[in-house]
Amino acid sequence: MTPQRFPLRLAAATLAAAAALGTLPGCAPLLIGGAMVGGTMMALDRRSSGAQVDDQAIELKAAARVRELALPAHINVTSYNRVVLITGEVTREADKAAVEQAVSRVEAVRSVVNELAAMDTSTIGSRTSDGVLSSKVKASFIDAKDLQAQAAKVVTERGTVYLMGRVTEREAGRFAEVARSVDGVRKVVRVFEIISEAELANLQPRN
Repeated sequence: MTPQRFPLRLAAATLAAAAALGTLPGCAPLLIGGAMVGGTMMALDRRSSGAQVDDQAIELKAAARVRELALPAHINVTSYNRVVLITGEVTREADKAAVEQAVSRVEAVRSVVNELAAMDTSTIGSRTSDGVLSSKVKASFIDAKDLQAQAAKVVTERGTVYLMGRVTEREAGRFAEVARSVDGVRKVVRVFEIISEAELANLQPRN
């Protein structure tokens, strides 16, 4: 990692993490992954434009479904290519199942990966640290010249980094390796959709 560039990234990461801490009304603070669509980012995304739009809709609808449960919890919902990752904390094991059922009923959801923990909710300080850690991991992907950084979506919860995206087995291993090398990362969980090298070649933009 280039020392001259990282402080600027870290400053931006801190601001982004602070902005992400705004909570939605109701009992359960709910953070939404949010697919970035539009312009260059949409062109570089390995999902179809329809999947990107669906992911945004899934996150919004899932947020509404979870709020309706009125749980005293901290819940993150992130959708990538219609696969939904749920992270955060709930107070009871039964609440984990309730959240998963609510999210799985959202239209267009293909599958749900439930990584909720039954424990006390994380602190604001912990969530801020997670936001900064996510940005460090993303910066490391950019610095790794053999990776297409935008191919991996990063979600961090209590120091555990979850990686989503459509990648080859080779890329999946490399993304995980780079993420593990970042100071502060406790664990890396791969939630990738594995594609073949031929499929990847077909996804590359052609001049």
